[in-house]
Amino acid sequence: MARSSQAELEARQTKVVRLLRRGTTDVSELAQVLGVSQATIRRDLVRLEKQGRIARAHGGANRAVGFTEIHLRDRLTHELSAKHAIADVAAAWLPTHGGTVFMDAGSTCAALVANLPRDAELTVVTRGLEIAILLADWPHVRTIVAGGDVAPLSHGLVGTLATDAIRQFRYDVAFLGVDAVDAYDGVGEPTLEEVATKRVAATRASEVVVLADHTKLHRSSVAAWARLETPWTLITDARVLSPACEADVEPFRSAGVRVLIAEQEETERRGA
Repeated sequence: MARSSQAELEARQTKVVRLLRRGTTDVSELAQVLGVSQATIRRDLVRLEKQGRIARAHGGANRAVGFTEIHLRDRLTHELSAKHAIADVAAAWLPTHGGTVFMDAGSTCAALVANLPRDAELTVVTRGLEIAILLADWPHVRTIVAGGDVAPLSHGLVGTLATDAIRQFRYDVAFLGVDAVDAYDGVGEPTLEEVATKRVAATRASEVVVLADHTKLHRSSVAAWARLETPWTLITDARVLSPACEADVEPFRSAGVRVLIAEQEETERRGA
């Protein structure tokens, strides 16, 4: 049998973790469900254990490890090509002459900054320290940083000062980064404080665009969630097209979420 591509490998291992969370822990059962050999499942379990995503036991895997937030410096290099492809598509929502945008903290929003034309004239409100630093190089962009406490892993500003500042504006579009996203429960984050900033931004925006690579399109053990009550758009990468990930996309479409899939070499434009 031909060696699995990297995309197929990662998609299958994501499905393994999902099955473990649902209580399927036996190697033979995992192999049967996924249509691969037990040897393949054992290799997957070894790799997932090294990544810290599962805790193993003889003959199977006891459980999927609870969600662990990754430091921003590591996320800046994780799924990099997918994030740049997502940012290319999201750029279609950026107003270039006037307008106000909320730009969340995180690595995918950082990739979006690079798509902003140098002559763009707009106001950007952000809770991301790195985002603000990047935007400082744009001569005609007014950058407003929400106050508050700095979340040590995401470098995002949180707390009452942050939510109060975000609430002061109306946004043409709010770009939200996430740790997880669900068709019905919305965006997931490790803390209520992080979720609160996204909820406020979404309620103050005419359009909400969630930027999430394929690894985030499932309910994980992320603790806090914010439902997105207004119609919203999800932009993700092309790995969701693999058979193992297809089930992740359909619930969003069924719930009325507009799903755009970013190809690495092509940019889908708004309204196309």
